[in-house]
Amino acid sequence: QVQLVESGGGLVQRGGSLRLSCVSSGRTFSDDSMAWFRQAPGKERHVVAAIAWTGRSLYYAESVKGRFTISRDNVKNTVYLQMNALESEDTAVYYCARAQVPIYSGNYASPMTYVDWGQGTQVTVSS
Repeated sequence: QVQLVESGGGLVQRGGSLRLSCVSSGRTFSDDSMAWFRQAPGKERHVVAAIAWTGRSLYYAESVKGRFTISRDNVKNTVYLQMNALESEDTAVYYCARAQVPIYSGNYASPMTYVDWGQGTQVTVSS
């Protein structure tokens, strides 16, 4: 069984910063990739950022480019999302997800690409 556990969410004022962490347990594949999604109240789940476990391919949603940074530590089986200059529109539940297929520009944004999901961590940005 694969388990993904997110942490690091909380309440922060507009312009502040948070760092989310996602720890993965279970078998690790060399071509596994990870992503962060978020879901705001009343809306569907959308991708925030994605990273390949092998290589250095990075993908970001346009709304977070220049503000968010995704990174990973394969020794610790952990993926991070550093969030800076937070805006009220960033308020959502943030989920990490794992893919067993290579990600690229044409598939990283689709939830169908990912086979394992965490339970989510709440991020609330106040103005």
